[in-house]
Amino acid sequence: MEALLGTSNLVFIGILKLLWCGAALKTGHAIAATWRPISHCVIYGVFLGIADRLLGFLLAGSDLLSVAGYLLDTAVLTLVVLFAYRVTWAHKMTSQYPWLYERAGLLGWRDKAR
Repeated sequence: MEALLGTSNLVFIGILKLLWCGAALKTGHAIAATWRPISHCVIYGVFLGIADRLLGFLLAGSDLLSVAGYLLDTAVLTLVVLFAYRVTWAHKMTSQYPWLYERAGLLGWRDKAR
């Protein structure tokens, strides 16, 4: 697994999971809170993946140019950004338009029965 990621498992879990997933959650929330389109989530996910690779290289000596590691990091971070975006978007739709919509689970909403 270390050859694929370009880093040790401890660095992968410590840097990616703890630090960057928190940043990705806040990024998704901020994008949705300002009513920006979902395509911005992918763009910011790519930038978070670059920053993750750079920080892992600078602090832990991991491989900076590991393509597989970058793709895995970026995929995980983009999924976290998209999840946070959708949760925030569902909350905003139901809290700002309570006469139109009601919650339908964590990630969705539906029209209110009239």
